[in-house]
Amino acid sequence: MDIFLMIIGILYLVALFFFIDFSFGRKIHLEKLKLQYFPDRHSDIQMFTSGPELFADLFAEIKEAQKHIHILFYIVKKDRISSDFLSLLKKKADDGVEVRLLLDWVGSWKAKRSISRELQGSKVQLVFCKPPRPPFFFYTFQVRNHRKITVIDGKIGYLGGFNIGKEYINLDTKLSPWRDYHLKIGGEGVQDLQHMFLRDWGEAARVRLTQNKAYFPRLEKGKYRHKVIPSEGFYLEDTFSDLINSAKQCIMIGTPYFIPGRKLFRDLQSAVKRGVKLEILVPSNPDHALVKEASYRYLRKLLALGASVYQYQNGFYHSKILIIDNKVCDVGTANFDKRSFYLNHEMNCYMYDTHFIEEIRGVLKQDQSEAKLISKSDISMLNPWTFCKEMVARSVSFFL
Repeated sequence: MDIFLMIIGILYLVALFFFIDFSFGRKIHLEKLKLQYFPDRHSDIQMFTSGPELFADLFAEIKEAQKHIHILFYIVKKDRISSDFLSLLKKKADDGVEVRLLLDWVGSWKAKRSISRELQGSKVQLVFCKPPRPPFFFYTFQVRNHRKITVIDGKIGYLGGFNIGKEYINLDTKLSPWRDYHLKIGGEGVQDLQHMFLRDWGEAARVRLTQNKAYFPRLEKGKYRHKVIPSEGFYLEDTFSDLINSAKQCIMIGTPYFIPGRKLFRDLQSAVKRGVKLEILVPSNPDHALVKEASYRYLRKLLALGASVYQYQNGFYHSKILIIDNKVCDVGTANFDKRSFYLNHEMNCYMYDTHFIEEIRGVLKQDQSEAKLISKSDISMLNPWTFCKEMVARSVSFFL
């Protein structure tokens, strides 16, 4: 009995330590937070849904770069495409192009040493951002830079869900084909991607470049009105809430992880109750433990109210999209989960052109056609193992 009580006491102290670390870490984070707001822009925008097509286009644009290449990814792996990517950056740097590569410390941790070795001696400037820092190691370990931004010569930008690794080009047998949405932007909006990259770079490398006009060439207006929305564990939930509460007819959500916070879950329930059609597309085959079970408590209640929930069957669905009444469409890096809303640094793009939104809606409808429309009984707790997994998922849903 004494040993049992000792173990309970130790677990309690550990839990208390994590709670204090996280609570005070977040409090200080929010006190220091400086939100960045951008105006409406007009750009030419193209959406990619296939990794091989995206990277063929991205690598081709990198090869044509003349002045500077700025790239931020959450993940770069240790595999063939990652090696090809790094080799291309080395060649451009050797040719005299400024190359800056910013990677998340945790997201790219498994390949951190190999990436550093491969770029050692080259002119590529490599920095890993958001390492855990004292005194709040647990909190800073959770706060990740999840943005995926590429800016080439200050004129061409990319933003979306893809990282660098074999699964993103359909070479992982468990997760293929990989379905994702990634934007290519040309026009006014690129300056906002550039600004956010340089701001993140400045924080990690401790050098200020946002005032350097060389990185901000004159840009022409493009075809589609849009706005870039950066967030840092705050603000994104409020913008999503405003969009959901404005919906009159239809809300369409595509996300690999559906774990909304209390506020957004309440907003979605209210929308369905007032007659708004709600459609949610999630993967059938998850890429992380417990994320599927964590979504069940929310999906059951929404299904009971009349929402439509689809589980994607043709590979792994990793896209992040929100469409409101065909009037606003959001595509970016943020998942519809607590980690993206309350912890991660994210970057989203709101688009307002109805014709372009209709095209994107067609892509989402195509993905729905390759999904299973599920019922409440499909995700009921059918056995003790499912029940246990769901209970664990609920307790750690903030960090999934």
